[in-house]
Amino acid sequence: MILISACMAGLATRYDGKDAYVEAVDQLVKNGKAMLVCPEQLGGLPTPRLPAEIVGGDGYDVLDGKARVVDASGRDVTEEFIRGAQQTLQLARKVGATQAVLKENSPSCGSTYIYNGTFRGEKKNGVGVTTALLERNGIQVISEKDIR
Repeated sequence: MILISACMAGLATRYDGKDAYVEAVDQLVKNGKAMLVCPEQLGGLPTPRLPAEIVGGDGYDVLDGKARVVDASGRDVTEEFIRGAQQTLQLARKVGATQAVLKENSPSCGSTYIYNGTFRGEKKNGVGVTTALLERNGIQVISEKDIR
């Protein structure tokens, strides 16, 4: 079983209340090979919600207490992001997932790039909180760009 970011299967779970539909991802779901997750919702955040970015590092740094996740108003939402990552890991273990295809650039799901914490639309190399936790637990995470 593969975990998939719900927004890429056409569900309106993104921070802005929209989806990020990717046909190849949706096909995995339709073929019964994937389970949908939204770490932000699993962590208790509403949809829509203010955009959030990692300040002071990446997802690994958040897990290690060296960085935090804040929304555009400056509110610290680190706890919600960590809780969502933990819930996603728990689900992955229940369904025996060994791989996840998560939405690139997200502070939860980015696997190569995340926004740099300045809210200016600038990206940097790094991973999101959920990606970091899944990878630390032996689950491979790729982005929608890496689906074959």
